[in-house]
Amino acid sequence: MTDKLLALRTEFPILARTTYLVSNSLGAMPRGVPERLAEYVDEWADLGVRAWARGWWEMPVTVGNEIAPLLGAGAGEVAMLPNVTMAQAAVLSALEYAPPRDTIVMTGLDFPSVRYVYDQLATRLGARVKVIESDDGIGVDTERVIAAIDDRTRLVAISHVLFRSAYIMDIDAICRAAHDAGALVSVDAFHSVGVLPVDARRTGADFVTGGVLKWLCGGPGACFLYVAPSVRDTLEPALTGWQAHARPFAFEPEMDYTTGAFRWLNGTPAIPALYAAIEGPRIVRRAGIDAIRAKSIRQTTRLIQLADDRGFRVHAPRDAERRGGTVAIRVPHAYEVSQTLLARDILVDYRPEAGIRIAPHFYTSDHELESAFGAIDEILEREEWRAFAGERKVVT
Repeated sequence: MTDKLLALRTEFPILARTTYLVSNSLGAMPRGVPERLAEYVDEWADLGVRAWARGWWEMPVTVGNEIAPLLGAGAGEVAMLPNVTMAQAAVLSALEYAPPRDTIVMTGLDFPSVRYVYDQLATRLGARVKVIESDDGIGVDTERVIAAIDDRTRLVAISHVLFRSAYIMDIDAICRAAHDAGALVSVDAFHSVGVLPVDARRTGADFVTGGVLKWLCGGPGACFLYVAPSVRDTLEPALTGWQAHARPFAFEPEMDYTTGAFRWLNGTPAIPALYAAIEGPRIVRRAGIDAIRAKSIRQTTRLIQLADDRGFRVHAPRDAERRGGTVAIRVPHAYEVSQTLLARDILVDYRPEAGIRIAPHFYTSDHELESAFGAIDEILEREEWRAFAGERKVVT
C-alpha cells in the first residue's frame, strides 16, 4: 500500500536522522520555521516599533485563523495565548460561581497543569470542583460524568483525549448533557487537534483550548482559545489586558471590552512563538485530517499488536474509535528503556502510571514502528537499560 503522506517527510529535517515517535509531546519542526523566524527578526530590525502596526498586533488572531479550520471554527474566532493554562484561566475568570451555580465537573485523568489552575483559581473564586475518577486508569465512563452534571453545575471542563492513555472522551454526549442542565463546557483539545477530526461548532463546546506544540508541529508558546459566538461577547474574563480593550491605544484606566476573539486576550503577545506556529498547521491541513486519522488508527493498531506479541501491557484503548494517536506500553524497566531509546535517536517519552508512550504521526513510516520494537527487544535482551538505572530525572 502506498502511503502518500510520507511525501511530506521532507518538510521535517529531523526525520532524516531520527525515528520520531513523540509528536504527542513535541511535534517535529517544519523546515519552513527558520524562514518564519527570520521574517520576525527582519521586521523587528527594519521596522522597529512600526512592526506592531504592520501585523504584530493582530497576530494572535491571524495565526488563530491558520488553526480555525482544524477546529471547525471560522476566521476571527480563535485567539492565541502563550499556553493552555492561561487560556483555561481566562475561561475560569469569566464565570461567576455563586450558588446555586457553583460547581465545576472534571475528571481524575485531566492534564495536571489544567487541574492545578482549576483547584487553585476556581476554588478561590468560590467554585466547588467535582472530580470523576477513573476505574481503570485508561478512561472515564461517560455516564458517570453525565450523572455528575446537575443544576449546580456551572462548567464542565473535560479533556477530549486523555493525555496518559489517549482515551477519547465522548464530548458530544457530555456537551448535550451539560447544556440541557444549563451548564457550559470547556474542552481541552491539546491531544486531539491535528491527529483526529475536531468540530467545535457541531459538538457545541462553549470553549476549546489546545496548542500547536504537539500534533500541529508549531512549537512551544502558542496555544489557542475558541469561544463559541453564543457566549463570546457576553462574558468578561477577569484575566485580561490591553489587547482585550476596545481602544487599547487610548490608554484608558477603565476596562471596556472589545468584541470577538480579541476580547479573550490579555497582555502583549509572544510574537516569536506566533511566527514559529504558522508552518505546522498549514502542513497538517495539506495532509488532510481524515487521512491523518485513518493512518493513525492503522499504525496505533499495529503498535498494540507488536506489544501483544511480546506480552507487554498496553495502557491505551483497544477500541480504535476510543483511541487517540498514542499508545502507551508498560515495558519492563520502562523509564530506563525510554532513555536508552532516546540515546539511539528513537524519540519517545515516558509517563508514570502509563509507561513508554509511542506516537506515530502522518510522517511516520511503518518500518519505524517495527524498528522501534526491535530496538526495545535488543535493549531488554542486552540489558542496555542498566546504563540509566538510578538516573530518573524530571520527565518533560
